[in-house]
Amino acid sequence: MTAPTITAPQLILARNAADAALAVLPTSRALVAGDPVVPDAGTVIEGQAVTARFSGAASGEVVVVVGQDLADALKESPLGELDLTAAVRPALEAASRVFGPVVLDPGQVMEPEVAISALAAKAGSVAIPLRDDEDVRAVLALSLSTWPGEEDPLAAAAAGGGVAQRTPAAVGRRGGLDMLHDVEMEVSAELGRTRMSVRELLSLTPGAIVELDRAAGSPADLLVNGRLIARGEVVVVDENFGIRITEIVSPGAE
Repeated sequence: MTAPTITAPQLILARNAADAALAVLPTSRALVAGDPVVPDAGTVIEGQAVTARFSGAASGEVVVVVGQDLADALKESPLGELDLTAAVRPALEAASRVFGPVVLDPGQVMEPEVAISALAAKAGSVAIPLRDDEDVRAVLALSLSTWPGEEDPLAAAAAGGGVAQRTPAAVGRRGGLDMLHDVEMEVSAELGRTRMSVRELLSLTPGAIVELDRAAGSPADLLVNGRLIARGEVVVVDENFGIRITEIVSPGAE
């Protein structure tokens, strides 16, 4: 049986996808993309994998395997345990957008061995090690239902956004909380709360008023990952509601 090979378009687009992912992937070290390889058991590193399918201008699957240091930092964040999928999603989106406008599935966390072996079973899969000066610290793996043809690989790369300049995603070494600084999180504002019986909830109709446990004019709560971090005044900014911060809540004070 002939061993699978990586075509020129695959090589160029895989490198572009790796560079795009590195620009937004939270890491504890400055990483660069290595040479694309056919994924196998040797591609697996210790850590956690997030995999997602995408469709649109191209259809396929993308996997990002991050080191255990990032997984641990997310679990031990001062804001509580953070979602690995949400932290890695910008990298998944950036890599898949190299192939054109696509819609990315929510994604799911898997063991690296399972994610890489499932992708390796598909024809045309490619893995790109993301490494520092010492070792491989993360992996990006891709599989497309149909890769661009080999007639003009440079044109294929241009269709995916051009050949990206391959520079480290960060400068210097970072660790602990520092690697989470660029992770996007959902922030919500809360005006107040109340408790209601199921009967009361089922009896709600348009126009009904629900009384909250907070007086008019009281500050609203600002929550991140369900944890109270600040309070502030409700304001209007360009016809949208906003919060003017008046108090930062110390961890544990809530």
